[in-house]
Amino acid sequence: MSVLDHNAIAAGPRISEADVSDYIALLKPRVMSLVIFTALVGMVMAPGHFHPVLAFTSLLCIAVGAGASGALNMALEGDIDAKMSRTANRPIPRGRITKAEAMTFGMTLAFFSVMTLGILVNWIAGALLAFTIFFYVVIYTMLLKRWTAQNIVIGGAAGALPPVVAWAAVTGSVAVEPLLLFAIIFFWTPPHFWALALFRSDDYARAGIPMLPNVAGPDATRLQILLYTIVLIAVAAAPWALGYFDLVYGVTSLVLGAGMLVFAIEVFIRRERSQSLRATRKLFAFSILYLFALFATLLAEVVFRALAPMVGGA
Repeated sequence: MSVLDHNAIAAGPRISEADVSDYIALLKPRVMSLVIFTALVGMVMAPGHFHPVLAFTSLLCIAVGAGASGALNMALEGDIDAKMSRTANRPIPRGRITKAEAMTFGMTLAFFSVMTLGILVNWIAGALLAFTIFFYVVIYTMLLKRWTAQNIVIGGAAGALPPVVAWAAVTGSVAVEPLLLFAIIFFWTPPHFWALALFRSDDYARAGIPMLPNVAGPDATRLQILLYTIVLIAVAAAPWALGYFDLVYGVTSLVLGAGMLVFAIEVFIRRERSQSLRATRKLFAFSILYLFALFATLLAEVVFRALAPMVGGA
């Protein structure tokens, strides 16, 4: 009878403890929901007829591409996530999934999402999706996030690209309209994430991430939030001002913008710790509502325009 080498068995390949929920967590489903929604708006805004099967395929590929970005981001940031209370329960810090497993999962999803979009829809959209994944994983995660306080500003481009990818899926090109959607998300990102960074500054300091509050200080961050919010209000009104959308969207964008401005002013004014924490949390929460409501209004206007002739001719 042979003798088992228990040390050799212990040193053998690790059996993953991950279940389906762990892999879903790698996809960053909350971020994915925002990506799907903004991409849907970009797709519905695009001119021309688009087959429902291709529309579903495009949205699925964009969603999977976003999930791939999330998985690769977590694979590369396992050391950071373990040091932050907000992210310590993610699958890699908990030891549920290894970095290699997450990298393999993310690369597989990235490859198939880009290739499927390129082959079944068009290669302009496929190339834009590939660039979005590359920008988020390489430019933002590997370079910007660890080295500059402007990480969120520049890296925000990746999160702003899904409507452009969706528009390209329909038309095979890029136009002013999706670039306006890009600009809205791009200028929304700094106030949204810097509000988070203000009340999570200890987390970022512990992880060694050069977020703006830890580099320039809370007061400079509050000023930047206010300035970016003012720019955001103007950019968000641009689709109406340029004649792409009607008064309903224009009024909605200004009302929502006024809400953002009120919360941003509160963040700028409230410097005492407990009041500051409440103000930044309120801004962070409202900013999510702001973007969803703004894009929902865009979607509603496009749908109404499409249905109006049918209703009028009934």
